Amino acid sequence: MENKFVIGVDFGTDSVRSVLVNAANGDEVASSVFFYPRWIKGLYCDPSQNQFRQHPLDYLEGLETTIRDCVKKAGKDIASNIAAISVDTTGSTPVAVDKTGTPLALLPGFENNPNAMFVLWKDHTATSEAAEINEKAKKFDINYLQYVGGIYSSEWFWAKLLRLLRVDEQVRTACYSFVEHCDWIPFLLTGGTKADEKKRGVCSAGHKALWASEFGGLPPNEFFTSVDPLLDNFTSRLFTKTYTADKPAGNLSAEWAEKLGLSADVIVGVGAFDAHMGAVGGQIEPYHLSKVMGTSTCDMLVAPIDEVNDTLVNGICGQVPGSVIPGMIGMEAGQSAFGDTYAWFKDLLMWPLQNLLPHSSIVDPAMADKLIEEISSKIISKLSEEAAKLPLNENDELSVDWLNGRRTPDANQLLKAAVSGLSLGTDAPRFFKALVEGTCFGAKAIVDRFIEQGVEVKGLIGIGGVARKSPYIMQTMANVMNMTIKIHRSEQTCAIGAAMFAATVAGIYEKVEDAMNAMGRGFDKQYFPDEEKAKIYAKRYKKYRQLGHFIEQQTKQKSVE
Repeated sequence: MENKFVIGVDFGTDSVRSVLVNAANGDEVASSVFFYPRWIKGLYCDPSQNQFRQHPLDYLEGLETTIRDCVKKAGKDIASNIAAISVDTTGSTPVAVDKTGTPLALLPGFENNPNAMFVLWKDHTATSEAAEINEKAKKFDINYLQYVGGIYSSEWFWAKLLRLLRVDEQVRTACYSFVEHCDWIPFLLTGGTKADEKKRGVCSAGHKALWASEFGGLPPNEFFTSVDPLLDNFTSRLFTKTYTADKPAGNLSAEWAEKLGLSADVIVGVGAFDAHMGAVGGQIEPYHLSKVMGTSTCDMLVAPIDEVNDTLVNGICGQVPGSVIPGMIGMEAGQSAFGDTYAWFKDLLMWPLQNLLPHSSIVDPAMADKLIEEISSKIISKLSEEAAKLPLNENDELSVDWLNGRRTPDANQLLKAAVSGLSLGTDAPRFFKALVEGTCFGAKAIVDRFIEQGVEVKGLIGIGGVARKSPYIMQTMANVMNMTIKIHRSEQTCAIGAAMFAATVAGIYEKVEDAMNAMGRGFDKQYFPDEEKAKIYAKRYKKYRQLGHFIEQQTKQKSVE
């Protein structure tokens, strides 16, 4: 084992990161990051319409660049002993493909068509399609939404597929099948040439595509045709069987082995979503909510199947056997905007500098760019520092965190955020404090839903950039939740989680729990609730729920009008 190495690849929203680690102990040998060049330029996206698309070339270039970089840094001796590669991606981030399994954007005539590209997880252009799926589901004797919390989201597989088929005739004609990013990458690496032969992960299939063993696979064709005849027979071009991420998708193809400087003996694992593999990289424990905190949050909870039995939690993003750890139920929830909330506020404050300073007659352009970059890098930490000094009162400014709609509990992407209690005394730190508290209240609503519906939450595990870099936000989270939060030591739990699965796929470990124990880095911080502040936050949380209820009622009224 001491001579075996594995690679974990984490496709995030802004970049892809590969890590090469020693399978015996999890020590990182090399890592590499590639930022998506087309995404950085904002190509193919329209935030005003909630349209967020990513070109497959960003993924392909990042995959090759980062793995080759890791292999080069590690040297030939280590490269010759790399046993397996596993990947995680954002999700639901699907793409239309032809019969060969090739994304349409890689074909002539589709290169610049956003509808031929990957529809990113936070794309909300399919809200009406999701609403139709939810409405039609009520008419069937079997509740096909029971394992996804009872509500289908516009962020997910079928709503996005239907939207593309409706709005783009060229894509509709060329689209043979639909595939998640996490399922396409292993198919690509193993040299797949037939869309029908893709190995689909139970993670993506169960949480986003309505697959369940209880249904014998996907819901029947009549369910989808009742929503729209455009979906007729689409299930026949998809899948019935699914696989957990501890299973191999195949071996690295000769073409990709040459591209990456590796052997074709390298095994490629079945893919899964970033938060699910991140929970493993963060050493998730049964009944502990693992919060992967980045641009959004994805909250994972695992529990033994025989203990959950028939308990169904309404309003979450699904509960799927084996989606996180094989042999356990994986339950998913989350918030559509977390780090994105703070980034939005930063951009708001930076607008004058970005738009006025470069044109100033007293500052030369080079100096202006340097000042803008320096201030932008420090603004959130300074706001956090000042917000932490503010006294806490029950009637402080209050925010509801639905800047990108609500993921859970009870998905509704039509909802909007709000801030109340503003006055002439509200300055930037006070506004920021309200935003932070709002995101933490949103997190508490998720915990409350699990507990209310019979699933215990024993503790919280913080993972990701926000968890590691924002003490003020984490302390506020502990106070609002009135629970201790322990922060995982690893800077890149998703990629490390993928590496743990790679080690299991390669047979180095019998099960992923063994890989998790041997390769995990442990925890290095804990945040404990302040008893007095927790009492005040309990009162403020009630006000948050009241304000949220008001917003929801207004949204319903507008939709009726």
